[in-house]
Amino acid sequence: MTKQEMKSRLQLTRGQFFGIAWVGAAGLVIGEAIFALAKYIQPVSNSGFGSEVFAGNVDDFEVGTVTYILSGRFYIVRNTDGLLALWQKCTHLGCAVPWAQSEDQFHCPCHGSLFTPEGIVKGGPAPRPMDIFPIEIRDGEVWVDTSKPTQRSAYEPSQATPV
Repeated sequence: MTKQEMKSRLQLTRGQFFGIAWVGAAGLVIGEAIFALAKYIQPVSNSGFGSEVFAGNVDDFEVGTVTYILSGRFYIVRNTDGLLALWQKCTHLGCAVPWAQSEDQFHCPCHGSLFTPEGIVKGGPAPRPMDIFPIEIRDGEVWVDTSKPTQRSAYEPSQATPV
């Protein structure tokens, strides 16, 4: 077999080239879809909302302070009774409620509900206090279980975790 014959046998026709290109592109799209599906059904990691969240050390929270914990979507309030973990969700329609330091209260931007530092309704359409999460202190570290929100009708000192 001559070089010319070998060269003509190894060359692709235009139709063969496009056929291979289409099969390759389809394989790539199918592979990406399988990867995306695998990431979608993969369990959520144990380091954010819906699991136990490390909030900091007990010494990080001074009496009278309100600290936002982004990874858990909650506030740590330290009062004279201890620590309280308040879910940032408004009990009216579920808006995220920011802490207004200058007003010394939580102020919901959606419909104007106002809450005390302990999450008690001061005004607005919210029907009940902000929900709380259980707190556990281990070796001076504050851990909050965001998988177990608790509804309440009032603030009681027993809801705060003693420090």
